[in-house]
Amino acid sequence: MNDPEEFYKKLKVQLADTSLWPSTYLYKFIVPTDTSKIMQIEVIFDNLGAVINTKQSKNGKYTSISVNVRMKNPDQVILKYKEVANKVEGVISL
Repeated sequence: MNDPEEFYKKLKVQLADTSLWPSTYLYKFIVPTDTSKIMQIEVIFDNLGAVINTKQSKNGKYTSISVNVRMKNPDQVILKYKEVANKVEGVISL
């Protein structure tokens, strides 16, 4: 992805068009399998009532993390994406 800001602008429009807010949103991330990286993501979504599931890849090198959480609006969804991108090294947001 060349321009993160462009991605976030498009995402905001899609979210506004496709959901009534507040709404439950499913985040998906992939991180190198490392307990501290998984914990960082869990901490970012702490106190939001998020349901977090993790699953290791077949070779155990990567872990996918699904975060199902109720968010107030598209801006809040994007803020969390940015927070994860800034705090968790090597994360891939899907």
